[in-house]
Amino acid sequence: MTEQVPAIDTLGRDSWRIFRILSEFVEGFEELAALPPAVAVFGSARSARGSRDYERALEMGRALVEAGYAVVTGGGPGDMEAANRGAKEAGGESIGLAIELPHEDGPNPYLTTSLSFRYFFVRKFMFVKYSQAFVILPGGFGTLDEMFEAITLIQTKKTRPFPVVLVDDDGFWDGLLDWIENTLVARGKVSAGDPAILRRARTPAEVVEILRTTKVPEKTR
Repeated sequence: MTEQVPAIDTLGRDSWRIFRILSEFVEGFEELAALPPAVAVFGSARSARGSRDYERALEMGRALVEAGYAVVTGGGPGDMEAANRGAKEAGGESIGLAIELPHEDGPNPYLTTSLSFRYFFVRKFMFVKYSQAFVILPGGFGTLDEMFEAITLIQTKKTRPFPVVLVDDDGFWDGLLDWIENTLVARGKVSAGDPAILRRARTPAEVVEILRTTKVPEKTR
């Protein structure tokens, strides 16, 4: 006969997990409350140093700081490292909100503030709460996850509207945007105006211009 594990054991472990989750929220609030206006930059962790994508992220971080913004990334390698490096070398605030993953070595060395999270949903909350805009560089599933999370919150009015900018100069995002317009909109899965939540830019200068000309409501503290 198979031994039955009492349900209370699982319930007990889940209840105690609340305190770990709460501690991550508290640490995030305390560390980021005084953050100046910030822009979150997302992109591939796989971009090699010296590659075209890495150099574009490096330039992006530098341009955002020169425009008066702090730069927030996932704190990892690749495009995240490059954006943080550009921000730090330009003398700005360079924040990393890292996630504990088995295949990454930890935060990159170009951070002025570093936080580490076990729970993705706490980390996502911090990105949305403390960022004036999302800049989306070419990336994979993680980058797409952050992008769709942001536009869903805006679409459903669960957060204030803020710029979500897709950046590429080689058509990287063309296929995705065609699918959104010609499949999702065409089949009635999203409204005709929803794709307009996503903005596009080819260069860091164009991103900065979008931020300069878009009125973003103040963050709720």
